[in-house]
Amino acid sequence: MVKFKYFILMICLIGCLAACKKNEPVDDYDPTPQFKADTAAISAFVKTNNIQATKDASGIFYQILEPGAGSVTYQASTKITSNYEGKLLNGTVFDTTNGTPISFILGNVIVGWQIGIQKIQKGGKIRLIIPSYYAYGTRSPSSLVPANSILDFTITLTDVQ
Repeated sequence: MVKFKYFILMICLIGCLAACKKNEPVDDYDPTPQFKADTAAISAFVKTNNIQATKDASGIFYQILEPGAGSVTYQASTKITSNYEGKLLNGTVFDTTNGTPISFILGNVIVGWQIGIQKIQKGGKIRLIIPSYYAYGTRSPSSLVPANSILDFTITLTDVQ
């Protein structure tokens, strides 16, 4: 009986070790070249269209149109309500609230919003020009937004909770 227990233990141990696999990256995509191309495209877009935008340390370009009022310290769980319009750099509108505010949890939106929204308070309005890395990256969320798209949002923050 003791030999049988050792036999079963040995089989389990071998099975566990056989199932182990090296941590191999699922995707060896290097976002750096795309990020550099996006930054160059945004810089040219801002200059050509005479947009008074500031480049954040992250690489997101923003223009505060109205700062809003308040002193909210944003967390991933902060609920924001906003009117917005999202466009591609060629001017194609891919999403809009059409004046009907929509609520989101800040931690559930694209990283570009998570960075940019924190620059304004309730009642504020901001324009964010977001490199694809901070938007949808190599994914295409819809037929209107190709992979590696730079996004141009104008956002009015109507409420913060």
